[in-house]
Formats: sequence, structure tokens, C-alpha cells
Amino acid sequence: MNSQLNTQVLVLNRLWQAVNICSARRAFSLVYAGHAHVVSGDESNNFLTHDFESWRDFSANAPEHELVTTISFKIRVPRVIVLLLFDRLPKKEVKFTRHNVFERDKNTCQYCGHIFDRNDLNLDHIIPRDRGGTTTWENVVCSCIPCNTRKGNRLPREAHMTLIRKPKRPKWRPFLHVTFSAPQHESWRHFVDLAYWNVELSD
Repeated sequence: MNSQLNTQVLVLNRLWQAVNICSARRAFSLVYAGHAHVVSGDESNNFLTHDFESWRDFSANAPEHELVTTISFKIRVPRVIVLLLFDRLPKKEVKFTRHNVFERDKNTCQYCGHIFDRNDLNLDHIIPRDRGGTTTWENVVCSCIPCNTRKGNRLPREAHMTLIRKPKRPKWRPFLHVTFSAPQHESWRHFVDLAYWNVELSD
């Protein structure tokens, strides 16, 4: 039973935007307290919401492996819940990682504008580190190896090179990049795909 209570549940805000992931134990407490409803869907992406009583009744037809047994009844582990009051997206910083810089720059050299395999790209400090350049979103870009070699330890203008766009800190939210390795997350796909396509991108 305990492992079932640790199952991951996708949390939607009041506007049905994916905002978090919590344990089934936490999801049950939110639904029981009246702060959230459970979301159930069919293959056609028709969705119903359930309060605790309704979900308990709905659980009657659930397969045994999806149920948690309490002293007086069995109840299905939810996969998705929607919060009734919370309508904000949490402010989460995008981690400054090599992967995320490649994501932001779309595997494109920011000097010549060509797309490369990640193995053929470097990260370039626009203002070189030994000239006071920092390792930040605003000073690091994808660069192909020939452009990187040509620029060397100079500023772009000194190497007669220009950036195709000014680098910025990305605005997309990392928790939307949910991997669907576990089959129980299949029911999340609709909401996470929706969030992926509708999330605000930087210019």
C-alpha cells in the first residue's frame, strides 16, 4: 500500500495548467480537504472531476492494482488532480545547464546560424572569461567548432562576427518537461503537451 501512496500525481491549477507533481498521499489529503478534485479522462480526452465521495464511488470499477485499501473502503490512486483555488504558475528558475542552453538556442550556432548535432557544438562565452565574462544565460551561447575557433579569445566585434540574437534567460518552465518513462504517466500527456505548446517563450 505504501508504494501506491508514493505514486506521482500531476497537479493542475484552477486554469487546468500543469504546475506540479505530488505524491498520491498528498493528493488524497488535498482532495479529502476539499482543496482539489480528481480528474478522470477517457480515450477521447473527455474529462470529469470528482470530489472525494464521487471518486470513492468511481473507484468501484477500478482494477485491484490501482486501489489503496483503507479500513472501511478501497479507493483508486488518482493520476491527475486539479486545484480549486490556485491559479498561478509557480515561479521556477530554469536551471543553467548545458542541455538547457542547447534547448534555448535550438542547437543552432549563434554566429553562423546553422543547426548542428550537439556533439559538434560548444558553449561560447561572448565576453571571454579571462576578460571578465561571466558564465550566465546572457553571456553563453551555442557555437559551432569552426566559429568558436575563429572567435578565439576575442569579443565578437574584434573577430568581425555578430550574434544572430541576443541571449536571454529562458522563460519556459522546467517542470513541464515531464518524461513519460512510466506507463502510469500516460494520463498526464494531454495536460503536459497542452502546457508545452501554450507556455510563453522568450522572444
